[in-house]
Amino acid sequence: MKRTRYTKFNGDLASSLGLEDLMEALSDFLLDSGFQDPFSQFQELNGEQNIENLREAMRQLMESGDFLDEQSQQQYDDMTDDQREQMLDQLVERMEQGDFIQTENGDDDQQQRQGPQGEITQPAPPQGEARFQVTDKSMDFLGYKTLRDLLGGMGRANMGRHDTRYEAPGVETSGSSKSYEFGDTLNLDVNATLSNALQREGLSFPLNVDYSDLVIHQSEYQSSCATVVLLDCSHSMILYGEDRFTPAKRVAMALSHLIRTQFPGDSLHLVLFHDSAEEIPVQQLARVKVGPWYTNTREGLRVAQRILARSNKDMKQIVMITDGKPSALTLPDGRIYKNAFGLDPIVVSETLEEVNHCKRKGIVINTFMLTNDFALMQFVQKVSAMCRGKAYFTTPETLGSYLLMDFMQRRMKTIH
Repeated sequence: MKRTRYTKFNGDLASSLGLEDLMEALSDFLLDSGFQDPFSQFQELNGEQNIENLREAMRQLMESGDFLDEQSQQQYDDMTDDQREQMLDQLVERMEQGDFIQTENGDDDQQQRQGPQGEITQPAPPQGEARFQVTDKSMDFLGYKTLRDLLGGMGRANMGRHDTRYEAPGVETSGSSKSYEFGDTLNLDVNATLSNALQREGLSFPLNVDYSDLVIHQSEYQSSCATVVLLDCSHSMILYGEDRFTPAKRVAMALSHLIRTQFPGDSLHLVLFHDSAEEIPVQQLARVKVGPWYTNTREGLRVAQRILARSNKDMKQIVMITDGKPSALTLPDGRIYKNAFGLDPIVVSETLEEVNHCKRKGIVINTFMLTNDFALMQFVQKVSAMCRGKAYFTTPETLGSYLLMDFMQRRMKTIH
């Protein structure tokens, strides 16, 4: 049973601030994707997740005038520099005690982060510099907040299970009926049952109802679904003056929270594709950044198929979020063939062949495009037509609404 602990307010600003509100206000810093936005509040911090940058982000938040209420802001302004530093230390400690962050000493973390091809994506922190990691609890919380905001903009939505074209015995009827078989839910169709008995025995009383007379209502057969989110983390996702990767990260987090809470029988896997592709836990999504990579869509589809092959779900789908043309290909000897101009005939033909494999396995591909390039739109439409999926040409601002509406409107059908 969940318990709520109430304590007397002692006027301490660090103790009175809500950690959930603080985490939500810091989400742009915690989910940084490497986009150099001169108008970003935390731009000069460069997304480095160390304790000093976290303190600086909180300091900027307090001084912005948008986070604290009038009374708390006045209390903060009246503090001395030493008192403010002490307050920031207390907030970091509260966040760690609340399991929102996990700190680690820089002395014990001298390994450099490496990208999928061995490139160094972030240098190791200087010796002695304390870092932190966003915990699973924080990821789940931020996913919930994103989901709430997205659903709030769409109004009420039915978050039921996924419908198929089949019917099965159940309590919620769909209008059709069938003869009762042992083990079926006895949701009796009284009219059809009595009609069968009358046809067999005629109009006589008492009316004997036989086992063969029983007819039951049918309900829609609802199935579980295995979903793989293919997320493009090539360099184009932060080019052209727009951050497309952070909104995609937020949507993936929201989708994870939605599936965990509303579709417990479903499964969600996350695959990043770039020069190559690999699966990562959703909990690590906050730390992922784009790199100087190309777009190897075929390799992403291959990894997704291997994941779905291990699933025992009736329905299988791939949700691909991308903005770039397929521009890379893994050769049989392991080398990466690249063409920066995109839509190379060799790359396109091999990618479409992989799409054809998905079609033969009954995997639906729904694509969410963050671009309006005409040639790429034609390619995506061809992919969608081959797999009987859907193509959405959207923007980072509307991506979440489109994706969640597609997932919840129960349009997903089992293809045989």
